[in-house]
Amino acid sequence: MNALKHTRMKEIIYTSDAPAPIGPYSQAVKVGNTLYVSGQIAIDPESGELKISSIKEETEQVMANMQAILAAANITFSQVVKCGIFLKRMSDFNEVNEIYATYFPSQAPARETVEVSQLPKNVNVEISCIAVLDS
Repeated sequence: MNALKHTRMKEIIYTSDAPAPIGPYSQAVKVGNTLYVSGQIAIDPESGELKISSIKEETEQVMANMQAILAAANITFSQVVKCGIFLKRMSDFNEVNEIYATYFPSQAPARETVEVSQLPKNVNVEISCIAVLDS
């Protein structure tokens, strides 16, 4: 019974302003007042091409994709409570942080940053987040 009730509360969030999923997942799922945004990579939603000429350009596109998904759910970065950052090289940490910080000028969310051996489409950074709607 609880599983059925939970399923009815689940809302799939999709916007053409962010890249379509490249696998069997949703851009984001809203359950109650919480939004779970899938990991985003630097695919330009208009061209479908990767923007990976530099780690800064790549991070900008990742954050723009996340921003588009949040906007589709009427949520802003100020409501993000948790992020996960996955880096191909931890040596990119400072440059990713430089871009990331511009999206969270105050009250940054909790997060982890981990180095991984490989990411989808061989990108250098992937970021996911969880946001909570204001009550």
